[in-house]
Amino acid sequence: MPLLKTVLIAAAILVPAAWTNAWDVPRPSEYGKVILRSSPGGTALAPVRFDHWLHRALYTCRLCHVDIGFAMEENTTGITADTNVKGFHCGSCHNGTRLHGGKKIFASCSLNAKPEEGTRCSRCHSVGKKVQKEYDYATFTEKLPQDRMTDLIDWEKAEANGLVHPADNLPGVSLQRLPLNVQKDFALTSRSTWMPDIIFSHKKHVMWNGCEVCHPDIFPSSKKGTVKYSMFDIAAGRYCGLCHGRVAFPLNQCERCHAKPVQ
Repeated sequence: MPLLKTVLIAAAILVPAAWTNAWDVPRPSEYGKVILRSSPGGTALAPVRFDHWLHRALYTCRLCHVDIGFAMEENTTGITADTNVKGFHCGSCHNGTRLHGGKKIFASCSLNAKPEEGTRCSRCHSVGKKVQKEYDYATFTEKLPQDRMTDLIDWEKAEANGLVHPADNLPGVSLQRLPLNVQKDFALTSRSTWMPDIIFSHKKHVMWNGCEVCHPDIFPSSKKGTVKYSMFDIAAGRYCGLCHGRVAFPLNQCERCHAKPVQ
């Protein structure tokens, strides 16, 4: 049995149950799913199901979470039909006039929706309903590379191979940015002698996140070694765990980070 796999089995016996739950990976079509619920006193419509797999193939994380301003925590952004209609949040793209790939993006909300518009509302407000989606997960992702262990989409490889071209600029919303001088990969020392050191790639993260997604909200300092964190913090959804295990590749793919051979 390979050394890393033996170590993982041994380590799994030692960690608390709360930590091991963080390693559970849902089926690929459910990975990254977010349920957006109406605020108290709001609309009686069903909650919104948001699928990251569809949107991340089209747009970078930075565009949505920095330029548009979606929070990184579920149900903390304060999205309403009114803000969407005014061109904020989902309405930044879903306004009935903006184009993507030459196709008009449907409007997300209307303050004076007519009964016959219920089908349009159900495209987003779909939780608990049998809704025929325009994009089916299996069909949409069939040509994208998958991780052999989890069957999740390898988005890094998909982008590198030119299979997805996520936009990083939204006309009328984004400010024009100068190209970043990307730092070289560097190693982070593992606290355990039996686990390889981490190789962190700014290039891979900058392509999707820029600098703004991570600094300063997730990592308050950009100086290496300043922020101290552990796998317990990550498994609890902090630091790297804010994305990895929720949207980015899960925590059970140890070798994708712990990639520097033990000396």
